[in-house]
Formats: sequence, C-alpha cells, structure tokens
Amino acid sequence: MEKITLFYKYVPIDQPNQIMAWQKKVCQELGLKGRIILATEGINGTLGGSRESIASYEAAMTEHPLFGGIDFKHSPGSVEDFPRLRIVVKDEIVRLDLDKELFNVTGGGAHLTPQQAHELISAKPEDLIILDGRNDYESRIGAFTGAIKPPVQNFRDFPAYIDQQAEQFKDKTVLMYCTGGIRCERASAYLKSKGTAKQVLQISGGIQRYLEQFPDGHFRGKNYVFDARIAMKTNDDILSSCDTCETPYDDYSNCVNMRCNKQILSCDVCTHKFTNTCGERCAELVTTHQVAVRRLARKRSCQAEAPQNLAAE
Repeated sequence: MEKITLFYKYVPIDQPNQIMAWQKKVCQELGLKGRIILATEGINGTLGGSRESIASYEAAMTEHPLFGGIDFKHSPGSVEDFPRLRIVVKDEIVRLDLDKELFNVTGGGAHLTPQQAHELISAKPEDLIILDGRNDYESRIGAFTGAIKPPVQNFRDFPAYIDQQAEQFKDKTVLMYCTGGIRCERASAYLKSKGTAKQVLQISGGIQRYLEQFPDGHFRGKNYVFDARIAMKTNDDILSSCDTCETPYDDYSNCVNMRCNKQILSCDVCTHKFTNTCGERCAELVTTHQVAVRRLARKRSCQAEAPQNLAAE
C-alpha cells in the first residue's frame, strides 16, 4: 500500500543547501518521489511512496531539530503520481513576491480549526466573506459555497487582487482558505496589512483538513491537486462546464498538441470531436501530423474512498 504526504513548516533555515542534500539522501534511500521546496524561510513538500517509507521519512523529519511538530497530511495516492524526485532551493517556499520580513506568518490571520470554520460558515453572519486563496483553475472545479474566487492564474498575483479589491473587505470578517494552509499563512498577513477588514481568519490545514472532518460539508466539487491525479472528488457537485459546449463537466485534461499543452475541461463528446485537443486549430494540427502529440491523451480525475486530498501549493 502507498500514500502521499503533504507538509510545510515556516522555520528559519540558515543552510538550505545542506538541508537539500540531506533531503535527497533520505528520499532516495526510501524510494520516494515528489517535490520539496526549501528556502531560508522554511520547507514545503509533497511526497509519494509506500506507507513504510512515508512513515520513515516523517520520523526522520520529526527527529530533526528544525522540523519537529510538522502537521503531516495524508492522501490516497502513490509514488507513480510523480514523475521524479525534485528538491530545490528557492527564495520562497510559495512564491508571493512580497517582503518576507514584513509579511510573514507571525502577522497572519488567526487560525480556525475545521470545526470552528464549519460552524462559522453554517451560522452565516452578515459580515462574513469567504475568500479563496488559490488560483482560478483550482477554484473553478471546487470551492466553498459562496466564496469569492479571485481571477488570478498565479499566487504571486494575489496581492495585486487584494490591492484592487481592498474596499470590499472593509469592516468584514474574512475567512481565507487554500489547499493545505500554506498559501494563507502569508497572504492573510498581506490582507491584514491593508487595514480594511475587521478580522482576518484562515482555516488551519486548509481544504485538506476540512474535508477529513466534513466530506459533505460546505466545500463543494473537486479539490485540485498538483500531481498526476489532477483532482480529487469530494462529493457529486459539478461546479464547472466543458470549455466548448458548456455541458456540466469538471475533469481536467491537457491538449495533446505538445506545443499547446493547454489544461482544459473537455467533455467526452468534445474530446472525441477535437481529437483530444483544445479545439479546431489544434485538432487540425494533430490530425495532419504537423505537431508532436502526447502519448497520454487524457488523465481523468481520481476518486478516492475517503476525501483526503492534497496539493503541492
């Protein structure tokens, strides 16, 4: 049996390159694949492997003086959901392009447990705004009911959205959420810095932890993940539609034209009509053999027995 672990921790790391070398050694010895991002501000990772290997990795992390107390989240999946092991050192563990000294976790929104968040949303206070902290292609297929879904394609664009929309949060209680919690840590600090919201909150553990307790709660649709599974089904609601014919649909795939590779929502009828591409132009290029074609024409979203989802944010 295999599974996936998702984790992060904001912690000062003086020598991230040394930690990178240690991480590579541990992961390679355990046969793990996935992604780990290191920076002087902390670590952010998603790994797949056998349950025994994941347990050994987490034990090694827990014993390390920097990484004790990490909240490891688990999800159905396997090492095959990742093409390789990739461990890198970057400036930020999630790119926000903000001053890390001014906007860090110490100034972030107050954490609510999934139970507290559920009760708050259920109470429907008039001043409550639910704010999705993810990209638009993620929120397109799944979101909390009534949430504001910013039209951003990259997380680094989120601060600009806050700048433009600051007044809509005036005197409001803003509940932010993302997949596993990491994006909200600093983004909520930026929202607080605008001084318009009455209160800024965030769901501890994000969608992942919420769905573990409330699989049929206020989050509807699918949870987008950043690996071969693409998305995890949480309930039967379909929030989106086919890009071409607008039939209700929420299974992402990629255009098989390798020059395009656009991520699309294409229903079975349109997939057949356009030869696993995003539309007429790419279909013509593919059928006339003018472009290289992906071997894997389509990757369906996964449905696990339990809605325990994750994404590498």
